[in-house]
Amino acid sequence: METKTAKLLDGKALAAKIQQELAAEITQLQPQIGRPPGLAVLMVGDNPASAAYVSGKERACAKVGIASFGKHFPTETTQAELEEAIHTLNQDERVDGILVQLPLPNHLDAVSLLHQIHPDKDADGLHPVNMGKLMRGERGLRSCTPAGVMRLLQEYEIPLRGKQATVLGRSILVGKPLALMLLEADATVTVAHSRSQDLAAITKNADILIAAVGRPEMISAQMVKPGAVVVDVGINRITDVGGNSRLVGDVNFDSVAGVAEFLTPVPGGVGPMTVAMLLQNTFSTYLRVTK
Repeated sequence: METKTAKLLDGKALAAKIQQELAAEITQLQPQIGRPPGLAVLMVGDNPASAAYVSGKERACAKVGIASFGKHFPTETTQAELEEAIHTLNQDERVDGILVQLPLPNHLDAVSLLHQIHPDKDADGLHPVNMGKLMRGERGLRSCTPAGVMRLLQEYEIPLRGKQATVLGRSILVGKPLALMLLEADATVTVAHSRSQDLAAITKNADILIAAVGRPEMISAQMVKPGAVVVDVGINRITDVGGNSRLVGDVNFDSVAGVAEFLTPVPGGVGPMTVAMLLQNTFSTYLRVTK
């Protein structure tokens, strides 16, 4: 009997397409507007994963023609110094988007800093004003990772209306906003999490299953409805017995690929889409400012 393998939801390819489109639009608009779009990524300390993410974002900006106004602060930077830097960027007309790279050192209050960013420059879509607009179905900047998931589903013409969608994870970064976006698209949404009882019964009912819990390869084939669409938001570094490390998602890719109809790879699925949506948010603000 022929073994079935899920079709890939290729976030890397779609992110490259979005970047090409943005680059073309920016090239066309910049002479009229007199400046490129601008994004400021603020990083504190020397977390190697954060440094890699920030340099990736800056490379993506350069590729599409977005100017980077990033700042790298030493670990001992105070809350007041960071707030001052954000207020300066809020006033800077060259800057359309501001992003604070998480995690921050323990002595800093990330939520309080996020509140300092002007909602119109909130490139990450996490400010309470933008979250409130999502809740109310109003236009506003959307959280990058969930927006990236929705864009990926749209690209592959995956129907959402009336479908059973289960979001595994309830974080403010992914789970909660994504549940709202799916509701907006007329899906019937279940949010499951670490305290949910009989998780497999919940996930097995999903036409669209989105895993965002940060637990390596937690979702097995037995937890997935045959023919489901499975989106893996997790990114976990694991080390094998030989000491080699690799990135895996929250989904056991090899086993689930035999059951699902569509599946995102890790890496190369949701990750590149997050960066593409960050660029898209910055560009959207740039357009709004210039109208």
